[in-house]
Amino acid sequence: MKLGARMLKTGIAIILALYVAELLQIPSPVFAGIAAVFAIQPTIYRSYLTLLEQVQGNIIGAIIAIIFVLSFGNHFLIIGFAAIITIGIMVKVKLENAIRLALVTIIAVMSAPAEDFLQFSVVRSATILLGILASFAVNFIFLPPKYETKLFQGISDVSEDIIKWIRLTSRFASEDRLLKKELGTIKERIGSTNQLYSMYKEERRYLKKSEYSNARKLVIYRQMIQVNQKSFEILKLQHRHKNILYELPIALQNDTRERLDYLLSYHEQLLQKFIGRVPQDFELFNENIFNREQLMNAFLQEIKNSETEDEFQPFHLMHILSDIIEYEEQLEHLDKVIRTYQKFHLKKL
Repeated sequence: MKLGARMLKTGIAIILALYVAELLQIPSPVFAGIAAVFAIQPTIYRSYLTLLEQVQGNIIGAIIAIIFVLSFGNHFLIIGFAAIITIGIMVKVKLENAIRLALVTIIAVMSAPAEDFLQFSVVRSATILLGILASFAVNFIFLPPKYETKLFQGISDVSEDIIKWIRLTSRFASEDRLLKKELGTIKERIGSTNQLYSMYKEERRYLKKSEYSNARKLVIYRQMIQVNQKSFEILKLQHRHKNILYELPIALQNDTRERLDYLLSYHEQLLQKFIGRVPQDFELFNENIFNREQLMNAFLQEIKNSETEDEFQPFHLMHILSDIIEYEEQLEHLDKVIRTYQKFHLKKL
C-alpha cells in the first residue's frame, strides 16, 4: 500500500499532539490524539476553515456537556441525550463537519471525575483544542501540498491517453472491449483532475502572492480540463457511432481523420508550450490541411445526400461535427490564454 501524504500528515499530527500534551503534563492526552485525526485536511485553506469549525464545535460541545452534568448528572442516558441535543444545535448553526469532534468533547467532558469537575472539563476541552491546533500546524508547516504539479501531470496524462485512443478509433483500430473499459477509467480520472483543480484553487485563494499570475494560471488549468472534457466527448461519440463513421465515404473518413490529427497535434503542442518545451511563436500549420469550413461542408453534403433507414443518423453526424468544431474552439481559447499568461508572467512549472 502506498503511503500517501494525508496518511503521513495524520500520523505526524497525532505524534505532535500526544507529545505536546505529554510535555505539558496534561491528563488524558489521548483526547488530543483523537482530535488531531478529525482536523487533518488535504489543503491549507481547508485546514484553516476546519480549524474555525472544530474550535466552535469544541466550545459548543463543552458548554452543553457542562450544563447537562451540572443540571442532570453524567449517567450514560444523559450523555446520549446531550449528544442528540448537540447534533441538533450543530446542524442548526451549519457546523455539520464539526459534529464528530463536538461529540468527542461531550463524552470527554461528561466522563470527567465529579470531583473538581469544572477544572477537568476545561482541561479536557483544552486538550481537544490542542489536537486541533496540532493538525493545523502540520498542514501549515510540514509537507505543504504541491497541487499545481499534480494537477498538470494529471491533465497531461489524461490528455495523452485520450489523444492515443482518438487516433486509434479514427482509424478503426481500437479494440471495443478495451476502449469501453478505458472510457470509464478516463471519466474517473477527469473527475480526479477536477478535484485537484478545486484544491489548487483553494490554495491560490489562501496564498495571495502574485495574485494576477495565479488568477491567469487558474484560467489556463480550467481551460485545459475543458479541452480534455471535449476531446473525451469526441472519443465517446467515435465509440458509440463507430458503425456510422465506418459507413461514411472513404474520402470523408480521410478528411475527418486528417482534421482530427491536426487538432490532436495542436492539443499536444499547447501542453508542451505551457511548460516551455515549445517556443511561444511556434505555429502548427500546414497549407494542405483540410480546414474547418471544408469539413463542415463535406459533412453537410453527406447528410443531405444520405439515404439510410436510420432516421437519427443525420443528427448523430451533426453531433460529431459540432463536437469536433467545439474542440477546435476550445483549443484556440486555450492557446489564447497561454499566450496571454506567457506574455506577462513567463515562468516554467
